[in-house]
Amino acid sequence: MTRDRHLARAGLTTALLVGLSAALPAQITQTEYSARRAALTARVNTDGVYLVLGAPEPKENYENFWQAQNFRYLTGFLEPGAALVIVRKNGTDHQLLFVEPKDPALEVWTGERLGVQGAKLLGLEGRNSATLRAVLDSVLNAGFPGGATLHTVGDFSRTGGVDVPAQRTPRTVDDQFLDALKERFREMKVVDATPSVMALRAKKSAAELALIRMAARVSAAAHKEVLGAIAPGMNEFEVQALAEYTFRRNGGDRPSYGSIVGSGPNSTTLHYNRDDRYMNDGEVLNMDMATYYGGYSADITRTVPVNGKFSPEQRAIYPIVLEAQMAAERQIKPGVQFWVLNDSALHVLKTGLAKIGLIESPDATYEENGRQVPQYRLYYMHGLGHPIGLDVHDVDLYSSGALVDGSVFTIEPGVYVRANTVDIIPDTPANTAFRSKIAPAVKKYANIGVRIEDDYVVTASGFERISADAPREMDAIEREMAKPRGPSARDAGTVEAYRKIRP
Repeated sequence: MTRDRHLARAGLTTALLVGLSAALPAQITQTEYSARRAALTARVNTDGVYLVLGAPEPKENYENFWQAQNFRYLTGFLEPGAALVIVRKNGTDHQLLFVEPKDPALEVWTGERLGVQGAKLLGLEGRNSATLRAVLDSVLNAGFPGGATLHTVGDFSRTGGVDVPAQRTPRTVDDQFLDALKERFREMKVVDATPSVMALRAKKSAAELALIRMAARVSAAAHKEVLGAIAPGMNEFEVQALAEYTFRRNGGDRPSYGSIVGSGPNSTTLHYNRDDRYMNDGEVLNMDMATYYGGYSADITRTVPVNGKFSPEQRAIYPIVLEAQMAAERQIKPGVQFWVLNDSALHVLKTGLAKIGLIESPDATYEENGRQVPQYRLYYMHGLGHPIGLDVHDVDLYSSGALVDGSVFTIEPGVYVRANTVDIIPDTPANTAFRSKIAPAVKKYANIGVRIEDDYVVTASGFERISADAPREMDAIEREMAKPRGPSARDAGTVEAYRKIRP
């Protein structure tokens, strides 16, 4: 395997690859990875040892491997069994990447590995992963003023592995490694460095935003693709299969989460992902499906009529959700806090639900366990949106402040009318009139679950809806579903981008 293919396999880039794709910003360079590591130790600004553990080799060699997100963020290295160690003394960092060594016999099964010498291509000093424990013993014994401090990032049962009761089971591989280390260094202070990594991840670089845009582009293409196939009598898993096929065909890594494809009553279950029901004429289909691309996630939901035409009842619910999403959109700009978007969307949702008789008034409540609960929560019980990035539920600067240029997140209002809504309202004297009043509307709109979710990037002047290629207006959805067509061609742009970052 050539040097460039080694790097591409590890999700990395070289000057050659950059030169081949100068017009494509969807690459994270070694310079950027190096800057992230430097930013981590500068942010913590404490001498000691920084230990970042990658994901272990899968239990079975035929299982898929996915790198730990924080390790990937700091290294870009996508092979299993790796670890990053940074020894910081007097403000100077010495960085070591521990990797599985090259072994031709094992590589028959695993594929060729970068190896210890190959780590130099990443700008890091390579070490055999078998020596990790011995090296940590050596550097922790070297002595630090005030005693050794270990800053940890890994898959621990409790934050940073700092306070894990011995009886806590199951113990992760990272737990067990750290437990043995703490046993040998009883005076060592262990500090969780994960919050510092997450704080860095909250600000997306231009390369990260480009990859998220590509994830949204591929995900939107899949949503558009399935519209030409949906019909009564199909099974939900057929839609799921076509969407996930489209992800991979256009360079997507894998689904960002378990694809949610719920028809009829399943459309009202938020995280339904069995995807195994046959769809009927007159029902809606709620599809929450997206892909990772180059390690970064999108998140898109569309709700469509199974027969290609929205019924009058569906046309009453759908605009409430769409108008709520658009009301939130209108608030997007740098400096605005996310609660402003939420308030705008919620006002539309509550007003719409009251108008069609599903609640008594926008601010009406009902009694539950001795407390007053907003009536709208019977139909809208989740948040408005979340950041996206390396994780489908990621971090962003607005989580602790206001939107900034480059913030990236979803907006996903919904209305879910479960057939048993009246039955789940406590049968108390205070609720009697309310239950009776909304019963006809619940029966009329039963089993209609509508969620509309798009992905947004904040710009200096407003925002970009990066998932806009997936139709969301009712008339546009109906037109797309009415088009006769076979399987569409691959998206040439996404395929070319994939070739350039992973030749």
